[in-house]
Amino acid sequence: MPSRCPLCAEAGGVLIARSPRWRVIRAEDAAFPAFYRVVWNEHVPELSALSAAQRGECMDVVCTVEQVLIDALQPAKINLAALGNVVPHLHWHVIARFEADSHFPQPVWGTPQREQPDAVRLLKVGLNELDSRIKASLQHAFQCA
Repeated sequence: MPSRCPLCAEAGGVLIARSPRWRVIRAEDAAFPAFYRVVWNEHVPELSALSAAQRGECMDVVCTVEQVLIDALQPAKINLAALGNVVPHLHWHVIARFEADSHFPQPVWGTPQREQPDAVRLLKVGLNELDSRIKASLQHAFQCA
């Protein structure tokens, strides 16, 4: 484990589900409450470091989280990103976006477009319910914890 990698040292957010190869966490971001990360457990910086089978599994997990967010929330858009410039440990951001969120249509790291003091009100279901739906979908598809 690299000594300074926060994704090696800790979960990285609220743990939703995990397997021996990956975990899904919810980032605790008040401005973007439906912000999840798929984190590959092994410390690798790039998707290409994985085998073809591992890449397929990683992307299947990303797509499962994305589909639950679409079904549960009907967002304006899902943002997917695997940047790793600050934390060079393979992880995907899966973020439900809404036209009324503080930054839309800009990226979540961009300039705010409006104030949104209570972003959780944009969600059609509560966070506990959303976390449960994601966990159930992942357990069904991947037999994970």
